[in-house]
Amino acid sequence: MYNSDGRLPAHHRDGGNLKRNHTARYYVHRVKESLTTRVSKLICTVVLGLLACLGLIFFILWLNLRPHRPRIFTEYFSVPGLAQENGFEGAHVIFNVTVRNSNQGIEFNYDAMRLTVVYQDQSIGGASFLAPFSQPPKNTTVFAGELSGATLTVTNQRWQQFQADRSRGMVLFQVQLTSVIQLRVSTWWHSRRHRVHANCPVGVGRNGVITAAYQGRRCLVYFS
Repeated sequence: MYNSDGRLPAHHRDGGNLKRNHTARYYVHRVKESLTTRVSKLICTVVLGLLACLGLIFFILWLNLRPHRPRIFTEYFSVPGLAQENGFEGAHVIFNVTVRNSNQGIEFNYDAMRLTVVYQDQSIGGASFLAPFSQPPKNTTVFAGELSGATLTVTNQRWQQFQADRSRGMVLFQVQLTSVIQLRVSTWWHSRRHRVHANCPVGVGRNGVITAAYQGRRCLVYFS
């Protein structure tokens, strides 16, 4: 039990081997953590990249396919014979309105168009024009015609009101257009049918012709 010098024998553990084993396990664990982190970062980068690409694609499609309302302009409007005091007997209205589809990839499908001429909030005539028609993208349809006879109701009293306004420099009318419209993208998507309204103020000068201030003016368009 005792050494020759009278001391108890000492037993030593190999601390170097434990330290080396601990160090090896530590580095293996660190390597695994590093690989896991790198794989996670790579997956996140790929997913975020895909989301960014999809977002960009949808944004570009939205810019190209974002529907714009029809653009309607009053190009011409006249009341021939307005300078004549008794012109109501042969009264007629001549008009020219353009309807434009300014969209890139959206087609408009219209039902028949209804035109009404309004004076002092009262309808003085109107009629339906054009059969149902389709309007391709970036296309303008000229909508022209004439109201007279049964489609235009102007009494002597109303004509005298025209004359009174004319003496002050201008007779103000409203041209109102209504139709039912459907938006279509190629053959794979189409919208619900909406009623579209256009309100176009028209000022007619002493000569019975639309004034320069109102010619080519864009009409107010809204849906209901």
